[in-house]
Formats: sequence, structure tokens, C-alpha cells
Amino acid sequence: MNLGNIIILSGPSGVGKSTLIKAIRQELPDLRFSVSCTTRPPRVGEVNDVDYHFLTKEEFIRRRENNEFVETAEVFANYYGTLKSEVLSIAEKGENVLLDIDVQGALQIKDACVADEKLARCCEFIFIVPPSLEELERRLRGRATDSEEQISLRLSKAKHELSFWHEYSYIIANKDVEIAASELLSIIKNFSLQSKKFTKEPF
Repeated sequence: MNLGNIIILSGPSGVGKSTLIKAIRQELPDLRFSVSCTTRPPRVGEVNDVDYHFLTKEEFIRRRENNEFVETAEVFANYYGTLKSEVLSIAEKGENVLLDIDVQGALQIKDACVADEKLARCCEFIFIVPPSLEELERRLRGRATDSEEQISLRLSKAKHELSFWHEYSYIIANKDVEIAASELLSIIKNFSLQSKKFTKEPF
């Protein structure tokens, strides 16, 4: 069985990642999402090991010190992270798993790949960019959900994140959703043809 793909998808707020993910899942219903770990308490209706792996801070820190995570982040005094075992176990079955993750997390995963040859063979990095910063601003304003201060902060963060475009193997400009979704789908389908995904001779 060939290795599956750990697909790291990044892009600034407002670029349309959620819309693209929804579009490709219609074509790839078996595409998995990794279940992240968090130290925040469960919200009403959330199920452990389904929505998140809910951990105590002590357990999270212990596992982080054991290098069990491929990426971690701290948000409002709570920890979040993706377990290496979580994503690798899916890829080792020949299945694809998607991580919708920010640039900081993607760079951590790239660092983790340096020390883990199998992880490196499975990971693929895709960056979704807007056609222009002006268009990104128009989309953020069009949502009518953020204040001027929030829009300014999102645009500033977007400029910073976009400066890391060269860290990704694939760049998709989301000017037209249908075209961008088609490009994303084509890229994902071609991952499995890479020689690094073969676990034995393909002949």
C-alpha cells in the first residue's frame, strides 16, 4: 500500500479556504481531517476524540516535551496541537488527511519533517493566496462581521503570512472559486503519483 498524503493547507483570513475545502470534499468524500488536541474545556455538544482530543495542560506539556506534536500553538491561555501519530496513522493506511493550519503551524511541521523521513514523504504544503491585497480587503469588508480595527489587524497579519509563500510547494491564487477548487483537486490527485509515496517497486 502506498503512503497517503498529509495535506497542509494555509492562507490568510478571508482568502476562501473554507469554501475551497467544502468544494473538494464533494469530489473527495474520503478526505480525512485530523483531530487536534486542546487544553480548553469542551463546549456544549463537543465529543472527546471526535471534535478534539481534550487534554489537561499537564498532559499536553508532557506530550509536547516528548516531541509527540508536529505543531502547537497557544491561544487565549489554552494550548492546541496536532499529534504526529494522529496524521501519520492515517497516511500509513494510504489515506489522505487535511490540516487547515496557519503559517506558524506549517513552518513547525516543516521543521518536524527534517527529523522524520516518513513524515517528510507524506507532507505536502499548499498556500492559498488572494489575487491581490486589495481584493482581500474587499472580501473582508464584504463579510460585514469585523470592525475597522479588526479588518486592519487581519490585513496586517495577512501581509505577514503572505511573505512566507516561498515556504510552500504549491501556490493557488483564489480569484475564481471554481478554477481554484479545480486546481486544488488536481494537485491532491497527483500527490499519489510521486515516487516518494511508493512503499515498494511500482512494477
